[in-house]
Amino acid sequence: MIDLFSRAGRLEEARNFINKMPFSPDAIGWSTLLSSCRFYGNMDIGKWAAEFLMELDPHNTASYVLLSSVYAAKGKWEEVARLRKGMRDKGLRKEPGCSWIKYKNQVHVFSADDKSNPFSDQIYSELEKLNYKMIKEGYVPDMNSVLHDVEDSEKIKMLNHHSEKLAIAFGLLFIPPGLPIRIVKNLRVCGDCHNATKYISKVTQREILVRDTARFHLFKDGMCSCGDFW
Repeated sequence: MIDLFSRAGRLEEARNFINKMPFSPDAIGWSTLLSSCRFYGNMDIGKWAAEFLMELDPHNTASYVLLSSVYAAKGKWEEVARLRKGMRDKGLRKEPGCSWIKYKNQVHVFSADDKSNPFSDQIYSELEKLNYKMIKEGYVPDMNSVLHDVEDSEKIKMLNHHSEKLAIAFGLLFIPPGLPIRIVKNLRVCGDCHNATKYISKVTQREILVRDTARFHLFKDGMCSCGDFW
């Protein structure tokens, strides 16, 4: 029921349902509600859910990152800074994001702004072409996915070079047409990369399978199998 209410955006009903439950939800239930609060921009219930989630699993940085994205979407940068300080005080560090793709029995690993791959020039050139095509189709970068209070131009640059986008560009260059592009990411896919990958699947007519810490995402013809909830 928590999942159903959350997906439908009925977040207050989800909270009321939880309050009437004879037992507290597990971490998955709280994470589902918190993810929906990020999606629908509900800061009040998001904070409430995050507090319970942090109490259940105090060493999991994902709850801090999700709540930070809720605050960032509302421009509450002082709250984002407070959360980061709280993480530092507890000795918690967000795991650096990386994505990998297998090609010809070799695994290629990418991190944000990575230029270590021998095909980096081709990869970044492919990304520029993709961005042009996506924008023509209506893609707008999600600035709220950048949890830093910087200029929009810098945010766009940061978003363009996320690890999963680099891995996807590599796949488009080297995985033969007709075969799916398979990516694995060690963290949850951010909102902008999720939206961008939908557009990439549309403009390239390629199937893209991304496995993150939340679920499998199958992108095809501008849609994702998760229904935009993860």
